[in-house]
Amino acid sequence: MRLSEDQRKTIHHTARELFGDCTVYLFGSRVDDAARGGDIDLLVETPRPVENRAAMAARYTARLQRALGDQHIDVLIVDPNTRHQPIHDRAREQGVVLWH
Repeated sequence: MRLSEDQRKTIHHTARELFGDCTVYLFGSRVDDAARGGDIDLLVETPRPVENRAAMAARYTARLQRALGDQHIDVLIVDPNTRHQPIHDRAREQGVVLWH
């Protein structure tokens, strides 16, 4: 996994502030230690419904970019009202849980 301990803590702390109880997965190229570059792809699963998931994803992304520097960050939010998509399965299967 190509994230520092400080980056993982920031991702976790920010998710807890915004979503409360949640599980955060890192997936995509940042999971591969041999790869270079790449976005920070995150899946946030929360057991509570999130009002306006797109706005919350943008808010989470903005906070992370301020804290981690100008990096490309993609965030998917899955709550009980989210329509299932194959990307959610791939993120869970291939990803690494950063925090639960």
